[in-house]
Amino acid sequence: MAPPTRPKIVIGLDVGKSAHWACVVAREGELLASGPIPNRENAIDGLYAQYPGALVVVDRVRNIGSLALSRAKLAGMPRAYLPGLAAHGASKLFAGDAKTDERDAMVMAKTALGIPDALPAVAGRPPEIEAARSLAAQRDFSTCENTRSKNRLRSISLESCPEFEAQADLSDPATLKLMAAVGGPWSISEASPQAVGALTRGCRRAKVAALVESVESSSRPHPAAVACEDRAVRLLARRISENAAEMESLASEISAPPAADETCRCLLTVPGIGPRTASELVISIDIADFAGRDGLASRRGARRAAGGPARRYRWCPRRGRATGG
Repeated sequence: MAPPTRPKIVIGLDVGKSAHWACVVAREGELLASGPIPNRENAIDGLYAQYPGALVVVDRVRNIGSLALSRAKLAGMPRAYLPGLAAHGASKLFAGDAKTDERDAMVMAKTALGIPDALPAVAGRPPEIEAARSLAAQRDFSTCENTRSKNRLRSISLESCPEFEAQADLSDPATLKLMAAVGGPWSISEASPQAVGALTRGCRRAKVAALVESVESSSRPHPAAVACEDRAVRLLARRISENAAEMESLASEISAPPAADETCRCLLTVPGIGPRTASELVISIDIADFAGRDGLASRRGARRAAGGPARRYRWCPRRGRATGG
């Protein structure tokens, strides 16, 4: 008789953007169904209605796998996921080596039947934490975009005037405002002092003067190249300024952790952890994925390299805070 931890039916879903490949396997190993289903609510609901109570296993929790999981939760079905690295290792236990959606779905379903304890459950996180995670993802995206834009702007400046690139501070709002309004180094050098002063109000005069004078020792490129450069510089400077403002706004929202979250309240009682660090930890780590504090500490590298283990903290209900041990 099968162990009680083994599900009666498993639906393995190799998720995709427009369609998933579903492999339905019974506890005895019988293949009940295998085929593609559209990534649409009615199609997913129809599949789940045929196998009520089945365990739904996916290889992606977010993004393209989010709809399949949300519909499973609404239907009251247990959910789990098989991470990509684990799925790759498990696939070596099955015959064949082709990398197809059908085979991947079969591997997930049969792995869930054979070793169900190896699959982490998909825990439902509070809506406030999920909203904060979405904000953090957008902030990270804006950060990457800003880095790319800055690297591109510096590349353009280096090709045109290395002296200007060395003087330009792309983290200075006044410098970005000047570049967004006027353009590259050659247009800035030809702009009137009044216009430059109005655009860089609040910036140190010596800094502005060094920026303008940096062009004097360089050779001017062809007018067509200058015009093309100005267009790119104005666009990139505006984009950097907008992203910086968006990142600052998102950071202020993310740094206000939900007061009702118990994990966050516990972290705030640990010496050295403030609201921003607490919120980042709660957003980025799902504590339900770990068996205990030791598992989390070993994963995050919380132990010191020398001198013994790092100090541990545990939540004390009586005191209402974290206590060290």
